[in-house]
Amino acid sequence: MGVADLADYPWDAVAPYAARARAHPDGIVDLSVGSPVDPTPQVVADALRIATDAHAYPQTVGTPALRSAIAQWYARRRGVPGLTPDHVLPTVGSKELVALLPLLLNLGPGDVVVHPRAAYPTYEVGARLVGATSLAADDPAQWPAGTRLVWVNSPGNPDGRVLDVDALRVAVARARELGAVLVSDECYAELGWDEPWDSTPIPSSLDPRVTGGDLRSILSVYSLSKQSNLAGYRAAFLAGDPELVARLLTGRKHLGLMLPLPVQTAMVAALGDDQHVVSQKARYRRRRDVLKPAVEAAGFRVEGSEAGLYLWGTEGLDAWESLGRLADLGILAGPGHFYGAHFPQHIRLSLTATDERVAAAAARLSASV
Repeated sequence: MGVADLADYPWDAVAPYAARARAHPDGIVDLSVGSPVDPTPQVVADALRIATDAHAYPQTVGTPALRSAIAQWYARRRGVPGLTPDHVLPTVGSKELVALLPLLLNLGPGDVVVHPRAAYPTYEVGARLVGATSLAADDPAQWPAGTRLVWVNSPGNPDGRVLDVDALRVAVARARELGAVLVSDECYAELGWDEPWDSTPIPSSLDPRVTGGDLRSILSVYSLSKQSNLAGYRAAFLAGDPELVARLLTGRKHLGLMLPLPVQTAMVAALGDDQHVVSQKARYRRRRDVLKPAVEAAGFRVEGSEAGLYLWGTEGLDAWESLGRLADLGILAGPGHFYGAHFPQHIRLSLTATDERVAAAAARLSASV
């Protein structure tokens, strides 16, 4: 298996529905992809501007300032004290890390990569890339011998599911029993909506309550794309077991996976400023408060979605049929088919549209009842 053997990019199948939605007299409301629409925070843009003298190659390991900022952020925002620069590593966005991790861990045929049942498709792509077997299973008791990499995702994309401390503890224990690396994709952890996550911080896999202070074989992955509107910066990082971090660093050096130095400087500014994250979360909350009741009134049952950037729902029809109904209202969604074989009747709606477009979607849904 190699890159040439991968299937066509799935989002190409949405193009006809996008065309139908664009034909709406008031234009399309694109809720299909979670790409931020709000401005990059000023504190980040200012930091980028003063860092333009980047004449030398950056280091794959990241600047000391960035690595320190990541460690301090984990302590302040994620409840993970005691990390040092040796525990962290910047990455060129999180998608490349997800896709390349099985390769960097030297996995191959005969190895099993476990991921959630409702899953970001790149978990499976990374497994297929190296000829490993991917398995969708949420219950740690179902993770088989031969599992070498476990992906957990909390809050989940697409379903917004949150794993509490107890669930993470069970997952870590099972992964260690199997001799597997557990990697937790936590990119939406600042976006909690429903109780208790509206007021209680969403736990990290590195939380001492989960690990007992032992980070062996555990990594956390994080991105600033959503909480800081930095998707175009490709600003992400990982943290955890320092031996794993060192191993990944060596591979990434050979592959030339270096984060541009101006972006590293901008990340330091973003990680050090909590207020812009609070403001962005408030924007998403407003949009969710408008969109969710309209979606439910239109006949969709919203499931999970207790945190994160999406509404995950079903009206009991095949997702493509639901996409067609929404497209005729000028609304574009993502089909559950893209997130594994288990949810063919679900759709995903993103909160990443302007207030005006979200209000338009809500009005159209309400008028369709």
